[in-house]
Amino acid sequence: QMLYCTKLTKQQLRDVIMTEQNVYSFPRTTVGGLSVSRFIIGTNWMAGWSHTGKAADCMIKNHHHSTETLCPMLETFLNAGIDTMMCSFQVTPVIVKAVRMTEQKLGKKIILIDTPAIDVTDSAEGRKNAERTIHASKELGADFCLIHHGSAELLVNKEKHEIRRIGDYTAMIREQGMIPGLSAHMPELIVYSDENGYDVETYIQIYNCMGFLMQVEIETVNRIIRNAKKPVMTIKPMAAGRTTPFVGLNFSWATIRDCDMVTVGCFNEMEAAEDIEISRAALERRGANLEGRSSPVQTQAAFGK
Repeated sequence: QMLYCTKLTKQQLRDVIMTEQNVYSFPRTTVGGLSVSRFIIGTNWMAGWSHTGKAADCMIKNHHHSTETLCPMLETFLNAGIDTMMCSFQVTPVIVKAVRMTEQKLGKKIILIDTPAIDVTDSAEGRKNAERTIHASKELGADFCLIHHGSAELLVNKEKHEIRRIGDYTAMIREQGMIPGLSAHMPELIVYSDENGYDVETYIQIYNCMGFLMQVEIETVNRIIRNAKKPVMTIKPMAAGRTTPFVGLNFSWATIRDCDMVTVGCFNEMEAAEDIEISRAALERRGANLEGRSSPVQTQAAFGK
């Protein structure tokens, strides 16, 4: 995402957030009986999945190769009352380590939404593989296990409006004491799951003002989200940097329900603080406390100083 200059220094922003943590926690919702922050910590810009190209992927991985750069960002979120995080944790050990270190330092738990790819082969071996992957989610401390869209979509039968054998996998998740859900890049998964009453408590759905990676038009996805029987975790609000945080976050917060969530990926703690401020301002219907971007000419009267 694009970086804004704020009216406060980096340390001042973090101090403000830490001061406010007991006065104003970020709004929350309930999913499967568990209270979660409506702002979900995204991890593409921690793990190296930029959705732009190899150069950006390498930049991210080189920067976040250790916990040293990740922990300050997680502290910023936790101190703002944002304690819910989404990731494919099984393939990102450095992120898991940063989570544990931050939890220990602050004495606060981070709610983990794991999105593992599982083996959905209809065989005894396939089921054992799926069970092992789901058990690994539990071992990592995941609270939610949302089957990755790359696996779930292999089970979709559009003709019959069904997701074949999905109950087998949600039962495995329940047996491990986690809350089941679906990563639904294909918006039909939400529709079919609701139609058939599958045992899922939430959905992940791509949703942004650019229509980036969305399989049908924005208006249709908005209607699907608003009609969903369970809370929806929207992702990619800034279309992987194709729109600014101000535009992307204001659109998302303005057009989803109070029970739904926005998953926001950040590169560092300054971006985290900015996105928190933009999101709070959007929900409070006020102006965000942000300055304009830097310019070689800072005295352009028409745009303010």
